[in-house]
Amino acid sequence: MITRFQPSSNTVTPFLFFTGKGGVGKTSTACATAVALAEEGKEVLIVSTDPASNLQDVFDQEIGYITTKIKAIRGLEAINLDPEEAASAYREKIVGPFRDKLPAVVVTQMEEQLSGACTVEIAAFDEFASILTDPERTDTYDHIIFDTAPTGHTLRLLQLPSAWSSFLEDSTHGASCLGPLSGLAEKRALYTDAVKALANTEETTLILVSRPDESALSEASRAAKELKEVGLTNQILLINGCLEHYEKEDLVSTAFYKRQQQALTNMPEEVKSMRSFKLPYVPYQLTGPDALRAFFKNEQHQPLEDQEVTSVELPSLRAVIQRLGAKNSGVILTMGKGGVGKTTVAASLAIGLAEQGHSVHLTTTDPAEHLSFVLEGTKAKGRLTISQINPKKEVEAYTQEVLAQAKETLDENGLAYLKEDLSSPCTEEIAVFRAFAEVVDQASGSFVVIDTAPTGHTLLLLDAAQSYHKEIERSTGEVPKSVSKLLPRLRNSEETDIIIVTLPEATPVHEAKRLQDDLARAHITPNWWVVNQCFSATHTTDPLLSQRSLSEQKWIQLIGQSHASQTAVIPWQSEELIGYDQLKKLTN
Repeated sequence: MITRFQPSSNTVTPFLFFTGKGGVGKTSTACATAVALAEEGKEVLIVSTDPASNLQDVFDQEIGYITTKIKAIRGLEAINLDPEEAASAYREKIVGPFRDKLPAVVVTQMEEQLSGACTVEIAAFDEFASILTDPERTDTYDHIIFDTAPTGHTLRLLQLPSAWSSFLEDSTHGASCLGPLSGLAEKRALYTDAVKALANTEETTLILVSRPDESALSEASRAAKELKEVGLTNQILLINGCLEHYEKEDLVSTAFYKRQQQALTNMPEEVKSMRSFKLPYVPYQLTGPDALRAFFKNEQHQPLEDQEVTSVELPSLRAVIQRLGAKNSGVILTMGKGGVGKTTVAASLAIGLAEQGHSVHLTTTDPAEHLSFVLEGTKAKGRLTISQINPKKEVEAYTQEVLAQAKETLDENGLAYLKEDLSSPCTEEIAVFRAFAEVVDQASGSFVVIDTAPTGHTLLLLDAAQSYHKEIERSTGEVPKSVSKLLPRLRNSEETDIIIVTLPEATPVHEAKRLQDDLARAHITPNWWVVNQCFSATHTTDPLLSQRSLSEQKWIQLIGQSHASQTAVIPWQSEELIGYDQLKKLTN
């Protein structure tokens, strides 16, 4: 039996780190926890290192880079760090001295090397390490709460002694987190102390926030295992958004409840054995002190509004397929953060185009074997072909290739560091992208639908590597021809359609907008935004889900008015979309 989460100063450690995938409620639960502890008379500091932080929205007041008192909560202060800004300053610190000394093309590659997510994460770690190891701060507060914790990959990098070796200056293999660490030597002692504090079970608790759904629980399981490997063993699982009651006469409400229960029953062993707590599904926004106080007290903070849910008058996925099919051939990429349904959308688009009579190849990194099994055994087999790229195998092959080249110039310590460096998300993205490029290169006169597409950072990194290798004779390897041909093709809107998939919620929308901005740097503009799992596009009469429908509408309007040139909406589905026939329903 999973008990309700009720934080108390007697039961929690001085340092609390909230982590989890986007949209699970990290910030709201971290803020509510901070309020609960402050209400006990404790001195509390909450620190956000999330690039999409909305601390100011949650507390309904401006919160900046310096410590800010929360007006309505005695004893509570907050800092809203901006890791993007910190990463920019960090980037300039490293690149600046070389601007007048190296060719412009080399400086461009250095800047791109330092523009990825890993740099932002390292910069964020730099920010909260300074807080975590500052005696003046730690003695002032009874509890310090961090919204967004470091990944195991970042911590492993910081723990490796070889991270500080001089070989970093000579590495040019192109898919790397080496750059983000190249200017950290002077802070080695600071980071060592910070990592020790993180691993101290008497001082620190890692709170893995999840939703009661398969994708979020899988991500929590992966993070739990990864962080245990680097010493963060004091972990608890916090399952947010559990629907406690449902309307039996409402098909959407019933299906929503049963799906949550099934996910909880089948959760991965890594998290099933953890200390676990739950929080209820609430329809209102967790903003303002009153709502935050009510959250842990199981009080109905806001009366359910009588406002009628406005009917969503936006195109369906069918409209997207009709527009795409008019081209007769091309590359289609679905993009978005984990858990938003981009694999489902990619498969549905492929099916819809095949049903129109087009020749379609769907390629994906989705490890779910049932997808290929069901799709390959259908009547559309002649028009729809499927391949599944195994990220693990692609990374292994790519890693061996890079290490084989590096053995000629690196010592044993350098190679050890390089191996860890190559375990980063950036490496996986580039390795998988090369495999995608091979698939696209082999297809002509047909559609190629790609699930899990490269970010703008990856494209620019590969592009910079090409330019670099053309300019500098000491090349460490060649960019495959298939990649060279695909980069210009992705930038051509006549040949390629980019589709961003998101959910009608704050964090997924903010993250999707950052993804779009990232692509803009690579001169790529998305054609469509697809808003998935919309309760406002269903006919639910459940009071809680109807309120959720109301809260969705402002995000759908924001997308249509400010972010997307074309927007489509997919209703929340009562049935699991598994198999050809189920996925085909989205195309109708």
